[in-house]
Amino acid sequence: MLIHALCNYYDRLAERGEVLPQGYSNVKIHYLVSLTLQGEIDAVIDWQKRTTVEQKGKAKEVVTPRIEVMPKRSEKPGIDGNVVEHRPLYLFGLNYEQGTLTPEDRTQKARKSHEAFVQKNLTFLAGLDTPVVNAFRCFIERWKPERETENPFLLALGKMLPTAGFAFCLSGRPDCPLHLDPSIKARWEQQLACEERNDEVIGQCAVLGTEAPIARIHDKIRGVSSMGNALICFKNPAEASYGHEQSYNSNISELAMKKYTEALNYLLADKRHHTMMDDITVVHWAASGEERYDEVFSMLTFSDTMDEAQTDDFLKRAMQDSKEGIPSADGEALWENLDPNVDFYIVGLKPNSARLAVKFVYRQRFGKIMQNLAQHQKDMQMYKGERAVPLWKIRKELLSPKSSNETVDPSGMSKLLESILYGQPYPTFLLHTMVRRIRTDSDEENNSYIKMNAVRMGVLKACINRAARLGGQKEEITLALDKQNNNPAYLCGRLFAVLEGIQLKASNYDLNRTIKDAYFASASSRPAAVFAKVLRIAQYSLAKLGDPKYAGDDIKEIMDKLGNEFPISLSLADQGRFMLGYYQQSSFTDKKIQTIKETREEK
Repeated sequence: MLIHALCNYYDRLAERGEVLPQGYSNVKIHYLVSLTLQGEIDAVIDWQKRTTVEQKGKAKEVVTPRIEVMPKRSEKPGIDGNVVEHRPLYLFGLNYEQGTLTPEDRTQKARKSHEAFVQKNLTFLAGLDTPVVNAFRCFIERWKPERETENPFLLALGKMLPTAGFAFCLSGRPDCPLHLDPSIKARWEQQLACEERNDEVIGQCAVLGTEAPIARIHDKIRGVSSMGNALICFKNPAEASYGHEQSYNSNISELAMKKYTEALNYLLADKRHHTMMDDITVVHWAASGEERYDEVFSMLTFSDTMDEAQTDDFLKRAMQDSKEGIPSADGEALWENLDPNVDFYIVGLKPNSARLAVKFVYRQRFGKIMQNLAQHQKDMQMYKGERAVPLWKIRKELLSPKSSNETVDPSGMSKLLESILYGQPYPTFLLHTMVRRIRTDSDEENNSYIKMNAVRMGVLKACINRAARLGGQKEEITLALDKQNNNPAYLCGRLFAVLEGIQLKASNYDLNRTIKDAYFASASSRPAAVFAKVLRIAQYSLAKLGDPKYAGDDIKEIMDKLGNEFPISLSLADQGRFMLGYYQQSSFTDKKIQTIKETREEK
């Protein structure tokens, strides 16, 4: 499915002229070497692009190399030159070491690379006769690395020399570089058309279904790791079958291989089509090839750029019945100019030695994805008008603030993404991990031993409500405090918040350590063992307050619903209900405390 989808995407790009023609590749060029007619260097021109961007209110110049289309770059291991070479080691045969140039090195790589460049390019240029080609040919014949160790043009480049890309032009004609010379292009395409392959294997392509030459080695995918990796490759004899070697085992034709690698490299080169989820590169695209689908998907899944009004508008448009919260079956386009029936693909890639590991492949109609994303954001909301919650915020809350391990289990995050895209139950680890994080993490910013925020509580609410809804039951947790919720765990959480409010009121909201800091974790797991002690503390606070009826109605209401009995222990899901009950009951008190603190600070 993946290779076929990428091939189809390549066809969409080719129709719009957005992919390279066969036999060419993009190359980063930093400098343009100006040659005299005799092949001597008379200047090295900085050919990089300079743009001005604003950062923190200040204008900053950003320098980037030009991207030039050149004959296909070599991807063979070891030393192998290119036609119209751009790599400095091949072009000049010199190593740059601490401000000096030398042709010598332990492995003789510089010398061998330059020799390979000279041989390949002199053969290729034979018979061509244009001014820039003749100048380049003279440069190749005249250049002797051992005589150029003091070359001022190269020394002036300093540390840029070993990693820069170079193109050539005739002196005074930087507008007509060598790689754009018509005779170069014609010779290269003629060579591609007439190239004979003695090792060609013909077979039925597993992707296109036609009889065609099968690819022995697949081009590298760049953008996931710095070196580039193959998506399909076979190295171990145990992976071979029917006497086939290397990628002949995959039965993918040269044409299909070129299509899927070019399409995937295109996606990885465009920031709109990919993002990072820990160490997994998530690539996404619409089968139609239109970019707008990716922008909307990224905005709702990985970004928090949507403001409150946009989020509210999205939820309204994506949900047919806001009262019942049921996603529309198809309905109108969920976003302007978007077709809900377009197939949308999400792929997770991770580098693994020499090849890429495909961690997941998801395909879903875009309209259905939008409906499921709307339901996910609705499940996550703790307040009306809240912004959309991106995946990175959820991932951040799954980690301890003090942990040196900055990753979440990739399989867990993959399962979470899958549950969102397909509207399935959230993975079990999500609720369990979040409950554990709330119980064990301290909130140093607010001077509390328990860390609770809207994202963490939203995760608990989403897990509990989705499990109930998909189980055919009514959703349990509402946006605001629900006094009709008779779940014992939820009631215990509410009662704990009321008792903490009494303690805070009695101390004039000036306590370093409350019952939440001392007993919250144990009360959320073993209420019966803790609430007797917490209730006694509340009695002391009421006595100090001098108002025994303070919050009495709330306590009576909750205790009546509990039947004056506390659960002996709570499951992890019930611990989540306890935390939600506490959070919703204490919201008003928290705002009041903050108002008092701000008033004191002003005084």
